[in-house]
Amino acid sequence: MAATSARALKLLSIFGIGATLTAEELATRLGASVRTVRRDIDTLRELGYEIEAVRGAGGGYRLGRATRLPPVVFDEDQAVAAAVALQTVPAVLSGIRENAARALATLRQAMPARSRLHAEAFTISSARNYWEFPAPPIDAEVVRAVGGAINRRHLVRVDYTGDGEPVTLRLEPHDLVVWAGRWYLVAFDPDAGRWRAMRVDRITAHMPTHTPFGRRDIPHGDPVAFVMTAHDRGDAAAEWPCRGSAVLALPASTVARFAPGGSTVEYATETTCRLTLGAWSWPGLAGLLLTFDADLTDIEPAELRQALNSLRTRISKGLRPGGGTGGRTGYDRWA
Repeated sequence: MAATSARALKLLSIFGIGATLTAEELATRLGASVRTVRRDIDTLRELGYEIEAVRGAGGGYRLGRATRLPPVVFDEDQAVAAAVALQTVPAVLSGIRENAARALATLRQAMPARSRLHAEAFTISSARNYWEFPAPPIDAEVVRAVGGAINRRHLVRVDYTGDGEPVTLRLEPHDLVVWAGRWYLVAFDPDAGRWRAMRVDRITAHMPTHTPFGRRDIPHGDPVAFVMTAHDRGDAAAEWPCRGSAVLALPASTVARFAPGGSTVEYATETTCRLTLGAWSWPGLAGLLLTFDADLTDIEPAELRQALNSLRTRISKGLRPGGGTGGRTGYDRWA
């Protein structure tokens, strides 16, 4: 009976996401047979939950629209997810630490004892390494204002600080994307007639406009792909002991996707771009440039050119069979 109750609780939590799932999909998630799933569905119906059977292509089972779930229905995995999320959110949202702690305490009190044990087992401490360049914690009010406008499909007016003075923009907000510890707003700028990927930490939202707009098709069909390939998404070069740049024979969209954190990509031509980045040493910076496997030109400063020449010498020595003298390598073009 205890196993049946636990399985029915997990089944109810799965239905809580609002998806329509086949008996086979539910059985896979529960680690049970299809016959057991159907029996558990009957149990939930007897308890008063409206579980609808949807026929035809894409059919299956789903929770009825009028069905009200209990205040908190968590299985063990969801309890862990909630505990981890609420402990890490202060690292990316400012002004929310106390509220997150209170929310976690409230959830723990409302959870079943077994779920609460899993939630309390996780205490998270975070530390940065040298390659993390997250934005400062975002103002939770900005996320709330922009997220509300996305949900309602209302235009927003924002002040945006890019490379220069703040500018006031009227935008159609479509999605929020978190990537590499930074928050981005994917929005269409009707005045400029183009899509933008914008750092949320550089946004100050005005009062709601209550002006509706129609949703558009996002480039690449995916907000994440758009942000990852946008070279002008508002990133800034991080402070490193050594910092330099070069023009790469690759499109800006390609380099933007794979450039390390704390670097910037500038469009040059359809097939070239300038990458500015830093490292702890000039050879380390040279090595990062070589990972793109593309021709390099207009390399600055002189220390970076010298580091590339030094790497060429070391690589040439390593490629000589038996310590013999080898010919000139492809790295000679940087001489």
